[in-house]
Amino acid sequence: MTKLLEEFLTNVSTLFTDELFSIGREEISIRDIIHLIVWHLIVIVFCRALRNFLKRRLLVRLKIDEGNREAIATIISYTIGTLSILIVLQASGLNVASLAVVAGGLGVGIGFGLQDITKNFVSGFTLLLERSIKLGDFVEFDGLSGYVSTISLRTTLIRTREGGHVVVPNSKIVESKVLNWSYDSYIARIHIPVGVDYRSDPVIVTETLLNSAHMERAVLADPAPIVIFTGFGDSSLNFELRVWVSRIDKEPDIRSSLNFIIEYNLRKQRITIPYPQRDLWLKNPEVLNPIRLQRKDNQGTSYLPHQPLTEQPPRPLAIRDLLYKVTYFENFTDLEIRQLIEIGYRRRLRASEILFHEDEPGNAFYIILTGSVEVFVEKIHKYLTTLEAGQFFGELSLLLGIPRTATVRAIEDTMLFVINKKGFEKLLQEQPGLSEVIIQELGKHQEELTQRQQELRKLGLVDQEEDDKNPVIWVRKRLNKLFGL
Repeated sequence: MTKLLEEFLTNVSTLFTDELFSIGREEISIRDIIHLIVWHLIVIVFCRALRNFLKRRLLVRLKIDEGNREAIATIISYTIGTLSILIVLQASGLNVASLAVVAGGLGVGIGFGLQDITKNFVSGFTLLLERSIKLGDFVEFDGLSGYVSTISLRTTLIRTREGGHVVVPNSKIVESKVLNWSYDSYIARIHIPVGVDYRSDPVIVTETLLNSAHMERAVLADPAPIVIFTGFGDSSLNFELRVWVSRIDKEPDIRSSLNFIIEYNLRKQRITIPYPQRDLWLKNPEVLNPIRLQRKDNQGTSYLPHQPLTEQPPRPLAIRDLLYKVTYFENFTDLEIRQLIEIGYRRRLRASEILFHEDEPGNAFYIILTGSVEVFVEKIHKYLTTLEAGQFFGELSLLLGIPRTATVRAIEDTMLFVINKKGFEKLLQEQPGLSEVIIQELGKHQEELTQRQQELRKLGLVDQEEDDKNPVIWVRKRLNKLFGL
């Protein structure tokens, strides 16, 4: 049995060491091939680790920008990888010069079959060396727009605004006309066409459009916005607002915001946006006689005298109207309310579902759109109140960053409008005056503020830097700390 095992091991050893083929004067066995594969894998892993180290650590410490880090790390890692493979081949006893002859012979045939891959590799080196397109650039070409997230030797990865990733061969980028919006900066100009009624005063229209441009935070004051009178349309005077923005990649959001602002300001100036008008000539106007008998109800709906009036269903609660009832937002304009609505989101509660428990962090403010909730204290099983559609709660915990003092549970299926801490922080940064309004309103309830302040002190949640005997000053310091004002 031992002899058979020895013979088997000898045969296996011979299988791995016998010559399979030769390159020049060198004999190649299975063992040599395995050694080469293992060493090549080691070189690949080492090069990837080296690239990540250079890109994320060393070059970051040297304060090299992101685009240069990608190019330098890629070129160095590929260069060291190529040299390492040549060293491995030489150390394995292979004559690199003889391999070059063989590779040259095969290169002609392989080149025809892999010419696209070769072209992509050459294009990749071109992109990395020329740096006309860098990591993080916002580019547009062939109907595609997005951010350059990775540049490798064969492909470039582009992340679209929608969050998808598109793999583009490098040769296609090099050979195509690419619009690099962020080649030297993200600053660029966008055009907003506006048509107004022929009875409008062009000077007032120009003033209104310029005022609208300056109300948008993303629009730059220098270069200044301008208004162009583009011509006379079929139904309107046509203008174009041209503005320079700080982030052209946010163009859809900026354009939408400007359209909202322009519509709001035109409405305030009683400037109408016309619709196409057509003259209608009737050969037999007597057919209009029944229509003349039509009347209108108090809702403006037309009906014939013999038709019974039907009751219109009540309008659902509008979030805008509910927000105006909140003391802190009652002086907001329609535009500011719109921003507030965009910041918030909706949350559905099933019947008997608990929204939050007492002592949980107060990180959101709620308005009830439909349904109702009950407020109670779990620890002592005490019912406090029932809140219904149109009422709001949770604002004090959000503003002061204090734990919830009660538990809230849905009585029935309920829809809530929610503004969380992140959204409220964004609102305070965009509306600097709002924090002072909040402070003044909270200052009207100094007894409650003092009680809350004492509770936080007991819990150790009040820093010495923000603590103050005057509760109003304490609130001001706490808002600045919680929301980074």
